[in-house]
Amino acid sequence: MHEHNLTNKIAVVTGGTRGLGRAISLSLARLGATIAMNYRRDEASAAKTLDEVRAIAPRSILIKADLEDDAQVRAMVTRAASELGGLDILIANAAATAFKPLLETKPHNLARTFALSVNGFVAAVQEANKVMRDGGRVLMISGIDSIRNLPGHGVLGAAKAALESMVRDFAFELGPRGITVNGLNVGYIDTDSARFYANYLGDNYEDFQRRCAERSALKRLPTLDEIAAVACLLCMPAASYLTAQTIMVDGGFTLSFPGVK
Repeated sequence: MHEHNLTNKIAVVTGGTRGLGRAISLSLARLGATIAMNYRRDEASAAKTLDEVRAIAPRSILIKADLEDDAQVRAMVTRAASELGGLDILIANAAATAFKPLLETKPHNLARTFALSVNGFVAAVQEANKVMRDGGRVLMISGIDSIRNLPGHGVLGAAKAALESMVRDFAFELGPRGITVNGLNVGYIDTDSARFYANYLGDNYEDFQRRCAERSALKRLPTLDEIAAVACLLCMPAASYLTAQTIMVDGGFTLSFPGVK
């Protein structure tokens, strides 16, 4: 039994062609998995990532789907299992929101954020339950806005908090089949979204990065591969008794006392 690799495993990664999702897709492939990478509209980055992943896992595929659309989410999971021969791992990584104060949030901002993050996750797990083999893995990528105030993150933070709650409930519903359900919460990571957020705050991006690094116990920022490595650990066969948890992988960022220089 391959306890410490993912040989012959089939994985779906939402938002799997850019940023952290791309790093996770590549890391899973290096460990032996075949990947169905979901994307919404960036054809160029999707094609580039597919080439990179196929160089390691040649049967991997792209699935274009808008995760705000329930039917497209369900079809994505069904197609991945049908084309690749089953499903062992579902990683819900995709997220999107409008950065603005809750006092300025419009109904469509709420609806779109929750449709993609919360409704999309529920639909994906429901469909995965039909095709996932016993002993499978479900992993939800969360963020520190679920537990801390971040200006402009009120809607996404609420959605992520809801997802962390659902992780616990899904873990008990799927547990009898040996399927584990966990969350992975990250602090600051260098992605397009982080750069956009720094701009929203009116910050110089390099200064923003430096302040985030200083708050880490390790006094540096993580690489995306370091975060992806933990995601892969949670998907290993050996991680069979770890479930119903959301694990913080932030280098101590959220525990740092802001008054210390």
